[in-house]
Amino acid sequence: MTDRDLINKAEEARKNGYAPYSRFPVGAALECYDGSVITGCNVENASLGCTICAERSAVCAAVSQGKQSFRRIAISSSGNEYCMPCGACRQVLSEFSTELEILCAREDGRYVSYRLSELLPHSFGRSNLGG
Repeated sequence: MTDRDLINKAEEARKNGYAPYSRFPVGAALECYDGSVITGCNVENASLGCTICAERSAVCAAVSQGKQSFRRIAISSSGNEYCMPCGACRQVLSEFSTELEILCAREDGRYVSYRLSELLPHSFGRSNLGG
């Protein structure tokens, strides 16, 4: 699967975003090492702390399907800036791989690529818990 294919899947997922408060729908497409792609979108809530981002939505969907080995994730928004994962999403993604590739796209289709370790250096993980 090409970068563009994965970004296109994130753009499709964005169409399902529920964003009545921010009016900023986001979609994510999480590519697993087995070749499958699991998508997610943001789901806002009037109690903002209950809102879930697209990236965490995709991770939860993948884990609920028995998948825990992720190669990369594409994130797409309708904004003019590259859509970067928030801190909470970076932490959740790091649970599975600090070397995950992250494709951050903007509405015009341009994107940048990072390793999660670049976006979340010195992450907190299993080794911090003695495991």
